[in-house]
Amino acid sequence: MSKIKIQEVSTPGCSSCVAAKKILEEEIKPQFSDIDIEYIDMLTEQGQKMVQEYGIMSAPGIIVNGELFSVGGLDKNKLIEKIKSLS
Repeated sequence: MSKIKIQEVSTPGCSSCVAAKKILEEEIKPQFSDIDIEYIDMLTEQGQKMVQEYGIMSAPGIIVNGELFSVGGLDKNKLIEKIKSLS
């Protein structure tokens, strides 16, 4: 099983970002051991590059294995389906 990389590009004080992080930490991570989660602040240089590269218009931007998965929120069930399809 290969590692799946999930990146959350977020902004400070963003309630959708906090909700997405909670889903990733409390529900996704415990369920799937082969996941690597990285949190990126949209205001940093790396964050700005990712916003431009992926066309992220609202936070959080969720990127799975280098592919934009969702923006502006996170649907837990859709993410679980995506992870299962990659596993």
